[in-house]
Amino acid sequence: MKGKRGTKSVAKNGRVRTDLSIQIGKAARKARLRKGLTQADVAERVKLTNEVYGRLERGDMTPSTPTLAKLSAVLGVRADVLLGLSGPDTSQAQPVPGDELPPEARRLLRTVRTLDDVQLNVFKGTAAGFLKLKRRRRQRQRRRDKASGADT
Repeated sequence: MKGKRGTKSVAKNGRVRTDLSIQIGKAARKARLRKGLTQADVAERVKLTNEVYGRLERGDMTPSTPTLAKLSAVLGVRADVLLGLSGPDTSQAQPVPGDELPPEARRLLRTVRTLDDVQLNVFKGTAAGFLKLKRRRRQRQRRRDKASGADT
């Protein structure tokens, strides 16, 4: 945004956007994309609704201090980088648990967390059935491999 530091502008939706909120939003988006996370992934981990996180990332709002701290931890970016006070050295020592999961698995986990007890039991039964089927197929394949190895 051009102009003096600390200036405000009004977004299309009528919300006031400050240089700070825009800076935080841009830095958060850049860090989120670098980590391969979706907005929903970050929102869930920071304990915000998807809508609120989207507004934050667009620069339509400035996060509270506790939210900024959580955002920093989830995105693996120091708070001073999010605030635009330092350069692009964005590394933090501790990785966030769950980052090693692909996006599809993270989406599935988010969905599973919304299930009630009955739905969760049905899901567990279905998953157990799939695992049993996978084991049987693996055992059959091993038998076939042994049989074909013995034939040669």
